[in-house]
Amino acid sequence: MSESYAFIGLGHLGGNLAASLVRNGFAVTVFDRDPAAVERLVALGATSANSPAEASAQAGNAVTCLPSPKVSEAVLADPGGLLAGLPKGGTWIEMSTNGRDEIVRLAALASAKGVETLECPVTGGVHLAAAGKITALVGGDAALYEHHRAAIEAMCARSFLMGPVGSAAVIKVITNMLAFIHLVAAGEALMLAKQGGLDLAQSYHAIVASSGNSFVHETESQLVLNGSYDIGFTMDLALKDLGFALGMGRDFGVPLKLASRVNAIFEQGKQAYGGGAWSTQIVKLLEDAVGTDLRAAGFPAKLAMSKTN
Repeated sequence: MSESYAFIGLGHLGGNLAASLVRNGFAVTVFDRDPAAVERLVALGATSANSPAEASAQAGNAVTCLPSPKVSEAVLADPGGLLAGLPKGGTWIEMSTNGRDEIVRLAALASAKGVETLECPVTGGVHLAAAGKITALVGGDAALYEHHRAAIEAMCARSFLMGPVGSAAVIKVITNMLAFIHLVAAGEALMLAKQGGLDLAQSYHAIVASSGNSFVHETESQLVLNGSYDIGFTMDLALKDLGFALGMGRDFGVPLKLASRVNAIFEQGKQAYGGGAWSTQIVKLLEDAVGTDLRAAGFPAKLAMSKTN
């Protein structure tokens, strides 16, 4: 018999992950501050609860996908939070992006209540989460990972056990740092093509077939060329992750010159367009500076949910 799970945090990413659990036959109890998000999951077959504590008490295990370590801690440890409902021997699967120190500290709070923790941040983007094709980066006990592997694989096409709790936070921050660096670089490449008189659609495809290709170019450049920028991920979230990377650089004694420069560019982007603007709009800074846009016909406003990498 498969495990049951509470799922707390039904935003762009979490809503898709929870839906994959439901579609794959798991009993899922959901809670979110947005009633419409809860209703969407209930329509798919989930049940709803009035608090994280109630949801986790019903399910015995809990999954969270939340926007910041502060919110994760509140959902975990505040009155009415997960630790008020999870039984001893239950598991908390944290799919939010945290710094290493944060997830280690939060896992210790759970452990003091007899609750085990798996950190399980994901990478690949909301469109892959919607198709159940996103990648999970796991930190925690190997036996605990195996115990919950069916649920993780219901949500994610691939998963990598990176080591003890804290390990997945490091690799997740690394992958996001690379993605933001690649995004800024892709924008500069496309602008060089535009100002060099090249056809932007043909340039996009040539880069895809080149040694300079990246997953970010293949996916997010399409949203720039369409003009929607709609990646489902904000400037504020990008700056949160870049902040984690720069903190790790200081802690580990690694000078992160590219990440530092990209962080400064994203600070400019937030100042120009607001923290709630899509992270892909970072390329608009370059468009505004040059005085031209990067548009080409034939590119989608949103990434196809069937897209794989």
